[in-house]
Amino acid sequence: MNKKKWITAIVILGILAIAFFWGGDVQKSPISLEDSSSKAPVVDETTSSQTTEITPLEEDKQTKPPVITDEHDSNSESEVKKEQEDSKDPKDNSKESEPEEKTNSVQSVESVKPSDNVEEKPAVKKPVDTVEKNTEAPKSSTSTDKGNSSEAKVQDKDKPKSEPTKPDIKEPNPKPKKDKFLTDPVPEGKPKPVEWQDTEVNTAKPLMITLSVTSRTILDNMDKFNKDKLEVLPADGVIYKAKKVTFYEGESVFDVLLREMKKNKIHMEFSMTPIYNSNYIEGINNIYEFDCGELSGWMYKVNGWFPNYGSSRYMLKDGDVVEWVYTCDLGRDVGGGTAAGGQK
Repeated sequence: MNKKKWITAIVILGILAIAFFWGGDVQKSPISLEDSSSKAPVVDETTSSQTTEITPLEEDKQTKPPVITDEHDSNSESEVKKEQEDSKDPKDNSKESEPEEKTNSVQSVESVKPSDNVEEKPAVKKPVDTVEKNTEAPKSSTSTDKGNSSEAKVQDKDKPKSEPTKPDIKEPNPKPKKDKFLTDPVPEGKPKPVEWQDTEVNTAKPLMITLSVTSRTILDNMDKFNKDKLEVLPADGVIYKAKKVTFYEGESVFDVLLREMKKNKIHMEFSMTPIYNSNYIEGINNIYEFDCGELSGWMYKVNGWFPNYGSSRYMLKDGDVVEWVYTCDLGRDVGGGTAAGGQK
């Protein structure tokens, strides 16, 4: 059996060599234009179908040159093989005919390929590649855009955030703090209150001031005045005419008024108000607060200024002018505003 296989292989190679040298050079034979044009589409169909059916082994056979032996050896061997083949079974002949047919089809394909009339079809892969490139281009742009956007975000993070500028809102001036005796701050240039417990009177050093007591505003508001007090109301409203009086260093406005009213036998009533640390003047010459309306009472001023604290806390100086006046409108009718005499 091994010998038979070798013999058949050698026969096949010999047939292939003969077929190659005998009918392989197709270009040399003259071919009419009509035959080429009529046969061209048939060739295309066969080539298109056969190219798909060619196996890698057949491609290797096409590319590799066949083994060529001497013509005499091949012819002699072929004759011997033909005689042996004739003696073989028809089954073996059918098996050998199949590779011959394959070789013939391969040779026909090779003969057709170099023909000039057959036009090669353009490759389809090129436009696909261009399409792929075109489709890839926007991806790169989007990637660069994403990169730029990410870089911009990083730069924005690195930059210090600018704090929003707040509008300058002027805060209202805080209310001035009062002292422990509920006294508002004293205006600049005016004497500050002095606690009478902390002072000592120096009787060895007498000083002079001007003192007066009047109730002229009642005359302008007789409709409000208490009718039972008409007999104690002076016709001109003057209770104590302005005159110079002696005082001593360390005395207050209240001290001088009390001494002069006693000295001149003029009625005076007062009361101590600890919350203000001062004596409050309730009435002079039997004219009391509220005798001329709900906003009436006694007030004092020194050198034309109505202090905002009680008369017991105002320490006198030499040459001061002290005036005690009666108001029927909480100081507005005498120029004192809301400063109340004695600050009850």
